[in-house]
Amino acid sequence: MTSPLPAAVPRVPQADRTRAMRARLLEATVELLVERGFAGTSTTLVSERAGVSRGAQLHHFPTKNDLVVAAVEHLTERRGAELSAAFAALSAEPVASAAGRRTRLRTVVEMLGDHFASPVFAAALELWVAARTDEALLAAVGPLEQRVGREAHRLTVAALGVDESRPGVRELVQATLDLVRGLGLASTFTDDSARRRRILREWADVLDRELDRQEQGTT
Repeated sequence: MTSPLPAAVPRVPQADRTRAMRARLLEATVELLVERGFAGTSTTLVSERAGVSRGAQLHHFPTKNDLVVAAVEHLTERRGAELSAAFAALSAEPVASAAGRRTRLRTVVEMLGDHFASPVFAAALELWVAARTDEALLAAVGPLEQRVGREAHRLTVAALGVDESRPGVRELVQATLDLVRGLGLASTFTDDSARRRRILREWADVLDRELDRQEQGTT
């Protein structure tokens, strides 16, 4: 009796294999930036961790700068998309009272705090510090940081549901982002999530009062 032929294994399209390989490289780069810092991250270590040959890695990312900028950009955009989706889901829930608005503000501010305390922020921080004394890296990182900053501001305005045409509102939004970035920086030294949440809870209440005064037209 003839044995049945083994079932053919579906072939993964080349484009899909390439995307998967690039994703492994980018994620391995961010992991190493968080663990070892910019100076301790090398293209050799990245290719080893990602399970990708050196030749394939160099084909897609010829230099370390190309690799680390692409990695931070990739994961920052992914985290931004996740934050946007979370904000959209939150905004879909109606707010029927002043207490409800205060609760939403607290939730938004805490979500921003978690976003800027993520490993991706730590990786980006390594990139910013290295770019300070590397003109080529700065030329690549500068536009990325500006774009990310504008998108974070836009998302925050939408999530808070505020009108930036009112005097002082834009400054309140920017102060919120400056605060969560600063707390994110502090979190790279030690786990201070409990302190961060206390601070953000108080700031959300301040924000609620100030926005209410703006809406009432008082100073």
